[in-house]
Amino acid sequence: MDLDGIYRAEYGRCVATLTRLLGDIGLAEEAVQDAFAVAVQKWDEPPPNPGGWIVTTARNRAIDRLRRESTREARHAQAMLLQQADEPQEVGPVRDDQLRMIFTCCHPALSPLARTALTLRLLGGLEVAEIARAYLVPEATVFQRIVRAKKKIRDAGIPYRVPDAADLPDRLASVLTVLYLVFNEGYTSTSGQLVRTDLCLEAVRLARELAALMPDEPEAIGLLALLLLTEARRPARVGPSGELVVLAEQDRSLWNRELIAEGHELVRRCLRRDQPGPYQVQAAINAVHTDGPATDWPQVLALYDQLLHLTPTPVVALNRAVAVAEVHGPASALAAVDELDLPGYHLLPATRADLLTRLGRTAEAVAAYDEAIALATNDTERTFLQARRTRLTADG
Repeated sequence: MDLDGIYRAEYGRCVATLTRLLGDIGLAEEAVQDAFAVAVQKWDEPPPNPGGWIVTTARNRAIDRLRRESTREARHAQAMLLQQADEPQEVGPVRDDQLRMIFTCCHPALSPLARTALTLRLLGGLEVAEIARAYLVPEATVFQRIVRAKKKIRDAGIPYRVPDAADLPDRLASVLTVLYLVFNEGYTSTSGQLVRTDLCLEAVRLARELAALMPDEPEAIGLLALLLLTEARRPARVGPSGELVVLAEQDRSLWNRELIAEGHELVRRCLRRDQPGPYQVQAAINAVHTDGPATDWPQVLALYDQLLHLTPTPVVALNRAVAVAEVHGPASALAAVDELDLPGYHLLPATRADLLTRLGRTAEAVAAYDEAIALATNDTERTFLQARRTRLTADG
């Protein structure tokens, strides 16, 4: 793995660990960035444990910085304490550094977008552009929210600590959102190659930790089921040459049957609770996709109707339209899609292009593909759309 790959894979874990050690997120970020700068100069090849090397180096850089800036006795004392405490005893119900950091960043004093944007940046290692894409908002908006969140944490003295067990449920919605978005960024990366396996696996791991921490929260179980069932299909999602393979064309023999079985069992647990929520319904949709040799589209559409009632967003409506096309035909789906407004979201014109192609409206489909290609930021997705457009014009 090259240094850029190591940065993406290890940044979040290193910042979380250093924040626990330092108690200061700004200092932790700077120390980790300094350590990576040192790595650029010193590494001929990565050490056996690059994350451990970064944490150790960052910790030492932080100690040096605290000593240099120690104009007050307290700063020097902090440096001495940090030097002596290699691994402070962890306390509280959240023992995983990254999961604990997620709960900390999801403090109710911060706005919902600030919570998730800050956590995605710190733990997922996502760039501002990637977070903006996940939220369908301008990059400047995300950047400002992150800066304001850090300032509010500093000025309000919000502690980086494990929340009490009683406080965990109030932060659950934001934590679920963060894990969901981290996985989505891994499953369809904003730029470069289609999939970032490190983010997918990390989101699944943290979702498992969360479900174990809060076994009585149906949405925590639902999110884990959703991620497992989606992750199960990842091996079939990329072809031999790295090309995107859509669900209908995937080789189902490549799907991970163990993850599917586990996901189905979690969905059944959710159904027995009869407390439906958005993640549980999405998990149920994915359970239908992974049940049997073909998708039961009427059942998927019924579940999307329920999901749209719970989460009436344009993105859910767009996904529902795909099921409408399979059940009622492309004309009905196109009528639903044409009512949606999702500026900058390439999947809207991409879906329109597919529906128009099925209706034989070639010229309009080509124009829709052109719009989708212009908006797509991921190289693999753009190549896929370009191939569809080329095939359409060649057939015409």
